[in-house]
Order: sequence, then C-alpha cells, then structure tokens
Amino acid sequence: MDNPALLALAAALAADAAQLILAVRARGFAVTRKEDFSPVTEADRAAEALITKGLRAATPEIPVIAEEEVAAGRITAIGGRFWLVDPLDGTREFAAGDAAFTVNIGLVADGAAILGAVAVPASGEMFGGIVGAGAWKRQNGAQHPIATRAPPPEGLVVLASRHHDDDPALAAVLAGKPIAAIEKLGSAVKFCRLAEGRADFYPRLGPTMEWDTAAPQAVLEAAGGAVLDAAGAPLRYGKPGFFNPPFFCHGRAPAAPPR
Repeated sequence: MDNPALLALAAALAADAAQLILAVRARGFAVTRKEDFSPVTEADRAAEALITKGLRAATPEIPVIAEEEVAAGRITAIGGRFWLVDPLDGTREFAAGDAAFTVNIGLVADGAAILGAVAVPASGEMFGGIVGAGAWKRQNGAQHPIATRAPPPEGLVVLASRHHDDDPALAAVLAGKPIAAIEKLGSAVKFCRLAEGRADFYPRLGPTMEWDTAAPQAVLEAAGGAVLDAAGAPLRYGKPGFFNPPFFCHGRAPAAPPR
C-alpha cells in the first residue's frame, strides 16, 4: 500500500472504533485501573481489538504497537515502519462524560511520524494527514483541507492539558510570549485544533507515551505545524519504553533541524 491507502485504512478503522466507543458509552461501562493507575474501560479494549485486527489483516508486514497490549505485556518488535495505536486517548474525559477524547492511529517510518488519523467520536470529526502531502478534516460527510495559521496580532491562543494546567513550569514557558487566551482541553484534540488553525501553541510538560502523539503529530505537521522537543528537534519515535519527553506543539513553528 502507498501512503494515501495506508491513511485511508487508518481513517476507516478509527471511524469504526469511534462508533464502537459511542455504543459502549450509550449502554454504560465500568472504569478499572491498570498497574500504572491510569483508567481503562471496555471501550478502550474493544476499540483496540478492532483496530489491531484490521491493521494486522491489511498490513501484516507492519508491526503494531498498541497501548492496551503494551500494558498487558504484549510488545511487538518494531521495524523500520510500525503503527502506533491509542484506541481511546482521553479515557478520563470519556469516563466523565466530556467530549474531548480521540482515537489515534499513526504510522512511523525511520523514527518519524509520517501519517495519522485522529477521530473525535463525540463530535463526529475525523482528522487525517500525510507529512509533506497535506492534512484534512472530515465531518458530516464533507472533507476539506486544513492548515495552521500565522499567530494573530492580538496574541497566541494557547492550549493546556486539563490535567497539568497548574504546572508552574507552564508559566515559565509562556513568560514573555504575547498570550490572547489559554484554554484547557483534554486528549489529542489539542493537536487537531492547532492543525485547523483554531489555536497556536500547546506545550506539553507532563508525561505522554508515543501512541498518544504519533497520529496527531503527523496531522499537525501535515497541516504546516511542528512538534518539537526541548532542544528544538522534531519529536521522534521508537524510544526505550515508548516514553516521550516534554514537547511543544506549534501552529507555525520556528525552523526545526532536519530529521
């Protein structure tokens, strides 16, 4: 498959998983805790099973790394290309009845997120992108290209993690920047709002995993943005334990070093 076909596969599976997640929410569910005390529900596990089965059937040559499988100790050896799957990013928001949760399916090649699909089940939005080829948003049967915006003269719209917005380091990161507004939002929706030009900057100082960020990073970079680490280099994948360092998402970023 070429990259457009791989993105179409990821988007179709993310859409199917989104419908499954909404069905679980409609009938009710229990919330349990994993060994790291993070929440997990029937929706996480069922959506992941659907996605991983579909990816492995369609692209058996590409390894799949998925959040709940890793939590259960099933870690597939990665290759030059591999899928990263977060079947329900924002489980806390989902469990609380909030709308800010997503389905993330991203493809990594040579350590870089190259394409991704991000579904927002509660709103029916789907975001997709191939780095170097552009990004799009689909909703209510219509699809259109999206792009990041230049920072407006009145200042940046900053997005902050709902669960880490009181981190004192956030104030230090924002010091000296012209800020128009700071909005709190959960999950990978934040990347997508930058990608479609509704916000400008998202600093993530708290812990994340690679499956949280691969798909939305690809969407944001395809739309003209960047996801940079503290050294100003693009966030990379295949790291030990799949742990991410702090990173900074820009709608229109300063020039970054080549990958």
